[in-house]
This record gives sequence, C-alpha cells and structure tokens, in this order.
Amino acid sequence: MSIKLRRALLAALAFVAAYTGGWAYFAPENWYANFPGFGRSWLPQLGPYNMHLAMDDGAMFLAMAVLSLFAIRYARNMLVVQITACTWLVFNVLHLTFHMRHLSVYNTMDKILNVVALGLLVLITVALFAGQPEGEVMRAEPREPSVDSTSGDR
Repeated sequence: MSIKLRRALLAALAFVAAYTGGWAYFAPENWYANFPGFGRSWLPQLGPYNMHLAMDDGAMFLAMAVLSLFAIRYARNMLVVQITACTWLVFNVLHLTFHMRHLSVYNTMDKILNVVALGLLVLITVALFAGQPEGEVMRAEPREPSVDSTSGDR
C-alpha cells in the first residue's frame, strides 16, 4: 500500500472522529438530537439523552482523531499505523456489532445507512493492516544495553 493511500485512510478516520467528537463534546444536546446530520437523527431512538455520556463519547472520538493525526504524521512507521488501526478496529467492530443488534429502531433507509457507514469504517481500518509502506519495515526499537550491578569492575 502506498504511503499516500495509507495517509488518506487515516485522514478519513481522523475526519470522522473530529466531526463526531467535536460535535458531541462541544454541543452534546444538539449532537444527540441531530447526529449524523443531513436531516437524519440516529440517537434518540436508542435511549434518553445523557450529557455526561455524550461528552465522554465526544472526548473519546477527539482522542481517536489525535491518534489518527499522529499516525498520518508517522505513516511510514508500521508499528504506529498498526497500533492506531488496532485501536480503531476494536472500536469499529464493537460499534458495528451494537448497531447491527439494534437496527429495529430505524426505518429502512437509516438501517442501510448505519450498516454501510459503520461497515465502511471497519473496512478502512482493516485496510490499514495491508502491506508494508514503501521504504519502511516494522522493527522494534533498539534496546539500550542494561547495566548489571553485580558485574562491575572489582
């Protein structure tokens, strides 16, 4: 996979996280009533508004945006990219699973949009595990020699 594609995938994740996180954290009641936007509303059907939960969700998404931006900067470092992808994969799979189990609260179009949008995020995340970026291999950091206190000069 090219570095440009890797960065584009990470940028897509960063955008989703910043969009969702910024809205949820800085305008939690509006986010709850109107997410995902574009004339649709997916959250009220799932339970009552909770400001603390909405703001925590926003904070988590903003943290994921920061992690994704960091990975964009270090996209040649497979360890950074794969840690970022692994973190996103855990969230995206669990998030998709929740929504798949609760599709009954939505109309047909919102069911389709939920599955497509959340499924696409899983696919983007899985794609980040594909191939070594050009010019980089995954390797551990060199270890510092340890100082053994029992083997000094006598």
